[in-house]
Amino acid sequence: MVEGAEGVGVIGLFAAGERGRRAAAELAGFLGPDAVVPDGPVGPALRRLWPRLGAAVFFLGADATVRLVAPLLRDERSDPGVVCVDGGFAVALLGDAGALAGRVAELVAGTPVVTSSSVASPLDELVELLDVAVDGDLAACGAAVRAGEPVLLANPLGFPLPALPDNVVDHGHATGWTVLLDDRVPAGPRPDHLLRLVPRTLVVGVGSGAGVPASAVSAALAGLAERGVDLRAIRAFATLDRKVAEQGIADALEDWGFWHDSTTAPLLAYPGEELAVVPVPNPAELAIGIPSVAEAAALRGAMELSAGGRVEMAVEKVKGAGVTVAAARVLPRGRLALIGLGPGGADERTPRAEAELRRASVVVGPRECVDQVRHLLRPGTRVRGDGAVDLAEAGAAVAYVGRDAGPTVAGPVRAEVVRVAGVANG
Repeated sequence: MVEGAEGVGVIGLFAAGERGRRAAAELAGFLGPDAVVPDGPVGPALRRLWPRLGAAVFFLGADATVRLVAPLLRDERSDPGVVCVDGGFAVALLGDAGALAGRVAELVAGTPVVTSSSVASPLDELVELLDVAVDGDLAACGAAVRAGEPVLLANPLGFPLPALPDNVVDHGHATGWTVLLDDRVPAGPRPDHLLRLVPRTLVVGVGSGAGVPASAVSAALAGLAERGVDLRAIRAFATLDRKVAEQGIADALEDWGFWHDSTTAPLLAYPGEELAVVPVPNPAELAIGIPSVAEAAALRGAMELSAGGRVEMAVEKVKGAGVTVAAARVLPRGRLALIGLGPGGADERTPRAEAELRRASVVVGPRECVDQVRHLLRPGTRVRGDGAVDLAEAGAAVAYVGRDAGPTVAGPVRAEVVRVAGVANG
């Protein structure tokens, strides 16, 4: 057992090339009987040993090490500590590996490097996965999750989420932290322990007269915020095609992007004949001959971005000085990832397939196929033999794994469906 790192368990030492393997074997002799140097290529050996590892030491560059371990990470409370020996340094890359890095550095006559003690929490992954804006203390809430404290997650729009730790619950009364996943700003005083995750769900339609100033458009956008939506949730803007040239609209949207640190919300444009046939809650007799611009453009843009999913009016038209705006919402839907394992081995598994397995809260497939990827699943991921389509249509994030094309689908699926190559077939 490693001095100063009691409880580490099996220590895997991984190296590429004869020189690296000799160094790994020499170090293993000093680390004791719990240290092993597996045979064969690093990737397959690492995947084979990963469930048994308490720590892993790599005689590789930091970038190569990160690429190897990243697809295998599940939960900071169960993942092994990772140390990278590179260029005379022993770097504690992941987990509570500072003591091991110090001992390894001593044995290889190197310098220990202990990175920040803050460990990524499942909330950090959730933020990246859903591409949300964060309002609140993500680090403090993440620390509560890691510590096992009860955390309430409110998901009123029904986003398909990955498996989360048992202490993150979706019901009950919040006595500590609450995570709110919503594009709306809650009314009333803000609680002390509230973390808001703001998804990009909104398409804002803009209609205006000729020569509208940017200040008027910006004031109208502020009117949307006064009606309860968070402007950080804007995914796109939309308007009548002839209004794209309005400098006031362009300047106001550029100003919005500056204040909300975003340059990724495009301005979608549609001809009048397309907007004329979009049913809107507040049609009017406009001089341009169509019943709506702002509401129709918002709904038309949302329909385009939803790729066949459901949309709804989030905020009906708000009138300003020579400008009207409205917001439509792209509603979340379940997700079904069809992952074909193919004829290749585990070392050929694509990063996309592994990412989809981590994204899923339910994995479905034949037992022999699920067993091949079980070590990649997050703790708490449910496993089923069938029912993938029904689960996805009910709003879950589902991954189907198998050697065939996936479950038979009769007609369109009321969920997002993605097909993923599980292994490279040459």
